Amino acid sequence: MVLLHGRTADHNNWNPFIRRFAERFHVIAPDLRGHGASERPGRYELPDMAEDVVALLGALGVDQAILIGHSLGGVVAYHLAMNHPERVSLLVLEDPPAPVPHERPALVDDSPMMVETERQIVSPDPAWAEGLKRVTAPTLVLAGGPASHVIAEPLADLIPGAKLVTIGVGHLIHADAPEEFWAAVGRFLE
Repeated sequence: MVLLHGRTADHNNWNPFIRRFAERFHVIAPDLRGHGASERPGRYELPDMAEDVVALLGALGVDQAILIGHSLGGVVAYHLAMNHPERVSLLVLEDPPAPVPHERPALVDDSPMMVETERQIVSPDPAWAEGLKRVTAPTLVLAGGPASHVIAEPLADLIPGAKLVTIGVGHLIHADAPEEFWAAVGRFLE
């Protein structure tokens, strides 16, 4: 199982769940490029971030994994799932922005990672929405509802057979409603 954190976070964001997931799975929780202890290469293309995870899986000898991604980590996870469907057995997307154009408030952080990822989130490549049809893994989309600044719900329509569950606590579902998150993910993993 690979846990992918959100933007500006790092692997520690998953600490409340790593031990719980580790009771059933071998858990890998990397820092995405530009975050935590990972390198800051100056390029933050979302498909490249997914390829970083593929390279990590290859280096660890992992052929296929369950992916759980929050926010930016969810975007990275769905890029991996659409470009390498054979590598993903199950996919959980926690309130990631769908690859549809939309407006968001201006950034307060002007670091290269924030600027580049925001550009891709606000104005995604139109091929990404079409690419989601290539996802073959059973998929759970967790949406934070109206309290979230992210619009995740369209993902459930773009990914074949995806299940949508709304936990209306906002963007940080696993932090603000940990038991509801755990229950929804647990039911899906069964």
